[in-house]
Amino acid sequence: MFCIVMHKVLVSDIMTREPVTADPSISLMDISKLMIKKKVGSVLLVRGKKLVGIIAEKDILWAIVKKSERDLAKIKAIEISPKKLATIRPEANLEEVINKMKKYKFTRLPVIKEGVLLGIITSRDILNFHPEIYPELRELEEIREEEQKLKRRSELHKKQGTIKIGRDQDFYNPLEDAE
Repeated sequence: MFCIVMHKVLVSDIMTREPVTADPSISLMDISKLMIKKKVGSVLLVRGKKLVGIIAEKDILWAIVKKSERDLAKIKAIEISPKKLATIRPEANLEEVINKMKKYKFTRLPVIKEGVLLGIITSRDILNFHPEIYPELRELEEIREEEQKLKRRSELHKKQGTIKIGRDQDFYNPLEDAE
């Protein structure tokens, strides 16, 4: 059952839509305090709506060990943030996100669409998802299928210059005669 569900459930269905974010110039001390206050394991660094970095608990531990001579209040988060960020699209399915997490050994992935941060998906989001308590899952799938059919139908009618309403009603496109 879960294998079937993994293909149908999208990242956007279960992701955290309002992740904890901070300005990249924030100090590691302040980010640590923010993580404790919000009870999260990572903070996304953003400029506007653009993701520029991520700080996880392990990054702070690394800074304590490797930069022990420096005060955490003087180290900017962006200085220790990974330079390359693994992200995922909101339309990716659960199988894709799990495979990407396993491949890179990450427990969280920022969700990005067209360069804009939409949220974050974590291993906790996935573990908290229980398909048996979501009877509307089948209905959600049917709604997506209908949306895709309507989109294809609309695109076809745009090409043909007609708009279908109901079963047999075609409307004439007067713009075609103007050409």
